[in-house]
Order: sequence, then C-alpha cells, then structure tokens
Amino acid sequence: MKISSLVKLKPMYWSIIIFIVSQLFTFLVISHENVFLTKNNIVVPTQPTGITVWPGPVTSPSGEVTQVPAVSSLGPILIYFFAVVVVLGIILFKIPVSALKKVFQAIFGFLFCWSIFVLTVLWLPWEASLAIALGISVFWFFSPRLWLHSTVMICAMVALGEVFGRFISPWTAMIVLAVLAVYDFLAVRFGYMIWMAKKMSQSTTLPAFIIPYKLSEWTASLKKSEVNIINEEQPSKREYSILGGGDIGFPLLLVSSVYFAYGLGSAAIVAVFTLFGLIGAYWIQAKFVKGKAVPALPPIAVMSVIGLGLVSLLH
Repeated sequence: MKISSLVKLKPMYWSIIIFIVSQLFTFLVISHENVFLTKNNIVVPTQPTGITVWPGPVTSPSGEVTQVPAVSSLGPILIYFFAVVVVLGIILFKIPVSALKKVFQAIFGFLFCWSIFVLTVLWLPWEASLAIALGISVFWFFSPRLWLHSTVMICAMVALGEVFGRFISPWTAMIVLAVLAVYDFLAVRFGYMIWMAKKMSQSTTLPAFIIPYKLSEWTASLKKSEVNIINEEQPSKREYSILGGGDIGFPLLLVSSVYFAYGLGSAAIVAVFTLFGLIGAYWIQAKFVKGKAVPALPPIAVMSVIGLGLVSLLH
C-alpha cells in the first residue's frame, strides 16, 4: 500500500480509536454510577421496560403502575432533538456566525463543564470536581486545541450516555438511533449537515471530532484558518477529517441503556456491533464515494439493531 493511501486512511484509524476509548470510558463510568448513587442516598426513577412513546402511567406485566417521565419517552426526545436542529439552523441562517462566536463558545463551554463535573464527581468531592470542570472549560474557551477539544467531546458524549441511558429503555434508545440515522442520511444527502458544519466551524465551535491527517497537527488550534475552511476544500486537499459528535454520542446512549437493563455482557456485545457499524461507514466511503462525506449513523444503526436483537433473544 502506498504511503499516500496510509495517510488518507489515518482519520479512519483515529475515529476507531476515539470510538473505542469512548466506549471503554463509558463502561468505567456507568459501572461506578450505582455505587455513587447508593453512597449518596440518591434515588432516581427506574428504567422503563419496553418502548414508551409518551410520558404517563404505564402498567408493567406484574400489575405495578409507574409514571414514565418525558425524559424516558420516545416522543419528547425526538421533539427536543429536531426542535434544536431547526432552531440552530434558523440562527445560523439569519445571524452572522461572527456575531454568535462567543455565544456558541459559552454554550459549549457550559456543556463541557457540566460533563466533566458529572464524570469526576463520581470519584471526587463536588468542590474538587467543580474546580476541575471550570478549569478545563476555561482553558478550552481560550485555547481550543484539537487534542483538548476531542478530549472534552469524549467527556460530553460519555456524560450524556451515562445520565440519559439510565432513563431510556434499550429499544427506545434504538428507535431514537434509527430515526436519527434517517435524519443523518437525508441531512448529508441534501447538504444540510455540510452547511451546518461549515457555518459552525467558522465559529470554532463545531460539535464534532476534528481529526488531522498529520500527527503533529493534534496541537493545532480550532481557530486556525485551515480548520475553519475544512468543508470548502476538495477531499484530496483536506488536512482534516470530521467525525460527528452524534456518531459517538448516540451509540453510547444505546450501550449505556443496555448496560442498565441487561448488564455488562450484553452492553459489551452491543458496543462491538456499533463499532462494526462505524467501520462499515468508512468501508462505504472508501469503496463507493471516494472521500466524500458519508453519514455514519445509518450503518451504525443497522449493526446496532442486530446486536440489540441478539441480546434481546438471550434474555
């Protein structure tokens, strides 16, 4: 294989590494969550069984009636997501990104701060966790290096999976992933996703992993011009590749949900299938579209439903 081919494949390798690291970190976090809740006498609603479309009372097979909140129901989850997408699209279309630069940075800084706090508080006193979270977020705000941005992005995706995976049943999470896979395909197919990525990259607040082709570029800043014009360059001339945050976050949500429903072994099986899905996305890109943008969620969703179906049969 030519050296140039190896260079072009590097983003795929980095994406797989990020995906695996995120999964392993997720298992570390969710395995300690029950210990933390018990130690601090924190009671949270139990994970609902089956698919709950809308919040309200649900009767289990045993006859027990439970109140399912909106955070556990399929309908509100999808409404929240698409509402955010629409509102974000309107904002990016109507208002110059330069005017929203600091606002976006503040929003992402808050998300990263919350995520790091949620993760570290499982092991450290809340005062220390808050200090660490604030320190890292402020450092990212003023110096958004690629390696730091990827690190805090992993923390954000893991934290979201840890928190919300406990409230959503596996098949509800699977349907969410499937619906968003359809959206991902359509958004990439008709250019909406590329347009959003282009607009947000100009504000240095892209909600994605930006993967450089060269190892030395991991220390580059998101404010660097080459990063900001990533979507304007021809595939053969690009020095960076993009892996969407949702391509990591939603599979982690599913894996976390399976863990709380069925245990470690089942979650590990689903995690492996989601990894195969990501690899499949890069295979499709290499074989059929030659470097053009490929939605990763569709193949991830296909492999996820196979993995979850296998796990469900075992239970």
